[in-house]
Amino acid sequence: MNLIRVAEAVETAYWTPGDDYLKLIAKALEGKVQNGDIIAVSEKALATAKGRIVDEREVKPGFMAKLLARIWMRKVWGYFLGSLCRLKAENLRHLRSYPLKEGSAHKQVALRHAAFLQVLLWGSEGGIDGSNLPYSYVSLPLENPQETAEEIHRFLAERFDAKVTVMIVDTDKTYSLGGFHFTHRSKPLKGIYSFLGVVAYVAGRTLGLKRRSTPLAVAGINLDVELALDLAEATHRRRGSGAGATVWDMAEKFGVNVTDVTWSMLQSIKHKPIVIFKRNRLVSVLKDEYGR
Repeated sequence: MNLIRVAEAVETAYWTPGDDYLKLIAKALEGKVQNGDIIAVSEKALATAKGRIVDEREVKPGFMAKLLARIWMRKVWGYFLGSLCRLKAENLRHLRSYPLKEGSAHKQVALRHAAFLQVLLWGSEGGIDGSNLPYSYVSLPLENPQETAEEIHRFLAERFDAKVTVMIVDTDKTYSLGGFHFTHRSKPLKGIYSFLGVVAYVAGRTLGLKRRSTPLAVAGINLDVELALDLAEATHRRRGSGAGATVWDMAEKFGVNVTDVTWSMLQSIKHKPIVIFKRNRLVSVLKDEYGR
């Protein structure tokens, strides 16, 4: 994908709850933006800064959550759906020993905040995510991604006197069947259909459909869905996965248990929550790949 070549990841400090994300974004982009640039921002970083996190240590799981952890995750995902969806061997291993105490609390949070068919996913249930967060914290998705994108767009326009486009991107995948795009993730960009939770995920994976990261909102100009999906995927590939794509990857990176990662550990690694697509570099790529 040629868009990856023109994507510039911007390193910042690790965003923590209560941080002024508008000022953090402006500081990171100082001297870097001009008219026509597209700025892609991680939903996870924004959600964390907005304080949309839950400490699962304080959650008491019910019967259904415990059942999901013990049977659905360990047995159904660990031995059947995981293989059907071609998950990595290490992820299958982790699922087969899914932690019952912590996993039950996590499923209880999912039951409270996501639709049931999303709860049945093996991770990122309804956009709930524990990677790149410490201890037993998980982040909830943004309540209104479009509103947040427009807020950032207005702020940057005033701060830099430049007409830029702002995208909010999530790493959860959208699957494409020709011109039909669908995802298990809630609240995607208009033109991407969100439905059936785990069914959409299993269908997309087992059928081997083209999959790309999901754009949640765009403010500034209208982007067609195909281009927005390509930009979202280029954003993900350029940003990388921070401390790890899953809580297990994160724990392994630091050599601790999944609930023993600290704020200081996360602050010690490089974080790239923002990607810039420079207008002058985009022009030739758009002409070559999209005829515009």
